Amino acid sequence: MARGEHHRIHAHDRQQRNRLRVAQEAARLMSEHGIRDFHHAKLKAAERLGIHDAQALPRNQEIEQALREHQRLFDADSQPQQLKARREAALEAMRFLGRFDPRLVGPVLEGTADAHSAVCLHVFSDDPDSVMLFLREHGVPAEMQTRRLRVSREEQADYPVLLFAADGLPFDLTVMPRDALRQAPLDRIDEKPMRRASLGAVEELLAEPDADDEFERMLAAVRR
Repeated sequence: MARGEHHRIHAHDRQQRNRLRVAQEAARLMSEHGIRDFHHAKLKAAERLGIHDAQALPRNQEIEQALREHQRLFDADSQPQQLKARREAALEAMRFLGRFDPRLVGPVLEGTADAHSAVCLHVFSDDPDSVMLFLREHGVPAEMQTRRLRVSREEQADYPVLLFAADGLPFDLTVMPRDALRQAPLDRIDEKPMRRASLGAVEELLAEPDADDEFERMLAAVRR
């Protein structure tokens, strides 16, 4: 083997090892410190490890896989219970918000939710203020923020977000117009339409005795 080829292979192997190290460290930071943003987690992980090669930064999918593995290895006694509690809370909230056609999204649907995770829902109304009014009428104080999401590869849009707590759990409601039911915004992990689950799909998910083993099958059922 030529010396140049040997160096190329060696550099590639080192780069792959560093990608794995950064993904694992990012997963640890997300699990232990509650970091929710994949980009922030990978940059912080690379800084902590002294890795400055941009090519050694893992994709979001690699970090999500490392997070699942970290939870399986280190949080097996607590994470499944935390996930189930949030799915049950999501179900109750979706029944409460039924007039707004709620959809479950994010880590609680994906199965990576932990003690730091909010229950994230998309709700739909052509009058965003109606959701805030509905909460106030039922004695639920909420803080309003704004979130920017990618609705296509070329376009972004800002949506109102309502934050509140119920039964000791944080909730995160993104309010979208009703025509957004037809097309989900792009997921920050894989840049594909975000996975969303209806009330019926969440009921079925919770009814599964081995929900995590059946998760991939469920995702196909709820993608819309």
